[in-house]
Amino acid sequence: MKLTLKDGSVKEYQNPITAAEAAKDLSMGLYRAACAARIDGKVADLRTVLDHDCTLEILTFADEEGQRAFNHTASHILAQAVTHLYPEAKFAIGPAIDNGFYYDFDLPTPFTTEDLEKLEKEMAAIVKADLPLEKFELDAPEALEQMKDQPYKVELIQEHAGKGEKISFYRQGDFTDLCAGPHLMTTAPVKAIKLTSSTGAYWRGSEKNKMLCRVYGTAFPKRSELEAYLARIEEAKRRDHRKLGKELGLFMLTDEGPGFPFFLPKGMVLKNTLIDYWREVHKKYGYVEIATPIILNRSLWERSGHWDHYKQNMYTTVIDEEDYAVKPMNCPGGMLVYASEPHSYRDLPLRVGELGLVHRHELSGALHGLFRVRCFTQDDAHVFMTREQMKEIIQETVRLFDEVYSVFGLEYEIELSTMPEDHIGTAEEWEQNQDILKAAITEMGKSFVVNEGDGAFYGPKLDFHLADSLGRTWQCGTIQLDSQLPERFQLEYTGADGEKHRPVMIHRVVLGSIERFIGVITEHFAGAFPLWLSPVQAVVLPISEKFADYAQKVAAELDAAGLRCETDLRPEKVGYKIRQAQLQKVPYMLVVGEKEEADGTVAVRSRSGGDKGTMALGEFIAAAQEEVRTRAR
Repeated sequence: MKLTLKDGSVKEYQNPITAAEAAKDLSMGLYRAACAARIDGKVADLRTVLDHDCTLEILTFADEEGQRAFNHTASHILAQAVTHLYPEAKFAIGPAIDNGFYYDFDLPTPFTTEDLEKLEKEMAAIVKADLPLEKFELDAPEALEQMKDQPYKVELIQEHAGKGEKISFYRQGDFTDLCAGPHLMTTAPVKAIKLTSSTGAYWRGSEKNKMLCRVYGTAFPKRSELEAYLARIEEAKRRDHRKLGKELGLFMLTDEGPGFPFFLPKGMVLKNTLIDYWREVHKKYGYVEIATPIILNRSLWERSGHWDHYKQNMYTTVIDEEDYAVKPMNCPGGMLVYASEPHSYRDLPLRVGELGLVHRHELSGALHGLFRVRCFTQDDAHVFMTREQMKEIIQETVRLFDEVYSVFGLEYEIELSTMPEDHIGTAEEWEQNQDILKAAITEMGKSFVVNEGDGAFYGPKLDFHLADSLGRTWQCGTIQLDSQLPERFQLEYTGADGEKHRPVMIHRVVLGSIERFIGVITEHFAGAFPLWLSPVQAVVLPISEKFADYAQKVAAELDAAGLRCETDLRPEKVGYKIRQAQLQKVPYMLVVGEKEEADGTVAVRSRSGGDKGTMALGEFIAAAQEEVRTRAR
């Protein structure tokens, strides 16, 4: 039997072995770190017997799927602790999630903070006991008998009972759970556990079902890793754009319009500055800008495919006894603009941008500040081209993305999403378009991961996941290939041969949405925006009321120079004013008094560098203008 390893090397064995035994044979260090295995491309339990030629990769906590197996085991340790301390509990589900795990329990009363602390101690004891996890399978009747006192487990088993499948369980000490795995070999590696919160959650997410108690937690192989993670969480709370948005007067959210953000004056400055930059970059790359209506009739959305594939996310209305929809995306309107006049091959590629206001029906539970809203400005663009131009345009678009993201200090990873089950167009078309996307970015030296089956219904796409200053990722940019909408809208161009041809197109956004991107950069910069983005770039602080006139003169000159400024003329001590300006994350504080007035100077303090000394007002203005011009961070 031959095992082909991740590095391409081959190990041969005479007899079947488990994945765990193979890991031990390769390295004791690897064996101790192993969480799961990938066998012939599928994630599996370390207990899996290898009895044929196959590929094998041992997954550790450093691997996403290895980490999920680790966290899944932690969820079982939590459930076992609950059986010890709260034997009356009924158990629902306990999956691994990003950055941790949860388990849902049916209890007479919800868990308190003190309860979570008790559970953590009991979990630590279970870890210390080094309990082996044993997998076994039962027929449906035996499985039902095993879980007869657990109604939620019984419901899950009954769903599989008619399929003739064996039901999988894992046992650790005195605790047994219905589970498909994979899991760690024992409880011992889960050295560091923190239960982070307890909240309510409906069984299976339906408000028609009973409210359960959901306990969230996170776990790590080392205490130091847990402490570092908790520190990041605290820093993330400090940077929360919802908190900063309120403190800095950027936006507000109201019960009168859930999911519909209100931008305040300072927020509008930030938003418009982003939009100005967007327009500048797109002009440089040869884009023209359009605007299309917010409401369009049903027949348009049927033609585009959205009525059949996206209607559940659309707001609809009736006008003159005809169905209309508020646009969830800009694409169909862009198709109509292209079709409104004839085009030649000489016009292509045609780059058309739109800052379109779109509305999407999101469930109330999914709403989250500016990250998930029901109304947002999508920085959309559609590029119409010949098939021969596709690769070149994709690469051009990636270069535009590179330029924009570098301004904010954001790095990214690329994800290629392939044909979903719900799609239009032939598999052959999809394959061709996927290959073009792959070739385009591979030639640029860009790496990517494949996200199977997550493409748009009309075509494959590249998603750009941005990493912020805390290492968190945000999906913002996307490039989506589409040969379907041009067909549905009968778009044409006249080729060099004088014949009519069908263009292909890409949908693409660079920021994703203006609102969401503001949320991302607010947290990325912790509200301390670079000078060019700051709603207030400088505040003038007179040391007493006597110098209010000079402060206003300074402010007038800053304003005339195109710098956004305020004056703080309150009868407060200058130290207090400086602290207030720092809390508002103002980049520069210009203190003025008798000497400054006499010399035509300002005493400059920076948000990050403290006292910068006294300089001529003109000198400060020139330096600030250069900082804005270069968009320095």
